[in-house]
Amino acid sequence: MSENIWVNEQNSVQIKTGTGMVYVDPFRIKGSPKDAAFIFITHDHYDHFSPEDIEKAAGDDTVLVVPEKMKSKAEEVSGLVRRIVTVKQEMSTELEGLKFETVPAYNLLKPFHPKAAGWVGYIFTVDGKRIYVAGDTDATKEAQAVKCDVAIVPIGGTYTMNAKKAAELVNGISPETAIPVHYGTVVGSPGDGEVFAENVKAPVKVEFKIGF
Repeated sequence: MSENIWVNEQNSVQIKTGTGMVYVDPFRIKGSPKDAAFIFITHDHYDHFSPEDIEKAAGDDTVLVVPEKMKSKAEEVSGLVRRIVTVKQEMSTELEGLKFETVPAYNLLKPFHPKAAGWVGYIFTVDGKRIYVAGDTDATKEAQAVKCDVAIVPIGGTYTMNAKKAAELVNGISPETAIPVHYGTVVGSPGDGEVFAENVKAPVKVEFKIGF
C-alpha cells in the first residue's frame, strides 16, 4: 500500500487510488501535474492551503474538500476545481467512489490549532486499507482512537507534536506502517525522522517519504 503514497514537503501527501490521485495539502509541488481527482485540505495555514499549489495539482474534474469553516476562503480557488465540498469533524462519508472519515486535528496546549476551528485529519479507505493523514495535531484522544493500517503523522514539534510524542501515538494505535511528515523544511530538522523511528516499536514499520 505504501508504494502508492508519496510525500513532497510538510503535510503534502499524494495517494494513488482506484478513483484517481488524491492530494492532501499540496505544497511546493514540482511541475504542474494537474492530475488530482481530489484535493483534501486539513486547515487554512499557508503551508497547507496553497492556491499556487492547488493550481498545479488541479485538473478540469478535480473535487476540492475543505473543513466547513474554510468555505469562504476556499472560494479563492473555486475557478480551479469542478466543485468544492465541505466537511465537519468526526464524519464518515463516500465522495464519488472514495470512502473517507474526518478526525479532529488540534493542539492540546499550544494556540496554533484550536479545536474550535473545526480543522481535520482524514482517514481514506483504499483497497481495503485505512490510511490516516493526521494533519497538524497533537496526540489527542481522537487521534489515539484511530484505527488504521498506515499512519501519516506530523513530528516536527512547534506547531504539532514532536517526534517522541508522535512515536507514542503510533505505538498506541499500532498501524502496519508509520510515515513521518511535517518536519525538516518549514519546521523541525531532518534528524527528527530518526528520533521518531528510534522510538516506534515493532511490529510497526517506519517508512521515510520525504527526501533531504
